[in-house]
Amino acid sequence: MSPKELITADAVIPALRAANKKQVMLEISERAAEVSGLGAREIFDALIQRERLGSTGVGNGIAIPHGKLSKASDLFGVFARLEKPVDFESLDGQPVDLVFLLIAPESAGADHLTALARTARMLRDPALVAKLRASRDPMAIYALFSQGPRSVAA
Repeated sequence: MSPKELITADAVIPALRAANKKQVMLEISERAAEVSGLGAREIFDALIQRERLGSTGVGNGIAIPHGKLSKASDLFGVFARLEKPVDFESLDGQPVDLVFLLIAPESAGADHLTALARTARMLRDPALVAKLRASRDPMAIYALFSQGPRSVAA
C-alpha cells in the first residue's frame, strides 16, 4: 500500500501544536482513534512500545511512528505537520516537523513493511516535503498525498 491508499482527508492534522515527542504521540494517537474507531490509548501504547526500540525519526525533520494492533482491521495512516519542530531523537539529530503515523493489524506482515518503505520513499521527495511544510490547508495536504511523487511506483 502506498501513502495515498493509507490516508484520508480527515486523517490530516495541518498545524499540530506539541511541546515534545510524547505530546506529538498523544495528539496523533487521538486523531488515529477518531479515524479508525480504535482506542487512542492502545494506539499510543503501541507507538511508545515501538519507539523504545529506537527512534522513528528518520531524518530531515521527518518521523514515521508505527505500530501493530490486534484490533486493527486494515493498515491506515495519519499525517501531522507540526507548528514547531520537536526533538524526536532522530537519526540525524534534527528536530521533527512532519509526522506520518502508520498503524497495521498484527497479521499485516510484509504489507506493513511495504507500506512503511513506500511512505519513507515518498517522504524523501524534496519537492513534496517542501510543499507539505508550506501548507496549512488539510485538503491541500491530502491532495499532495493523493497525487504522490511521480517517482514512486504504487
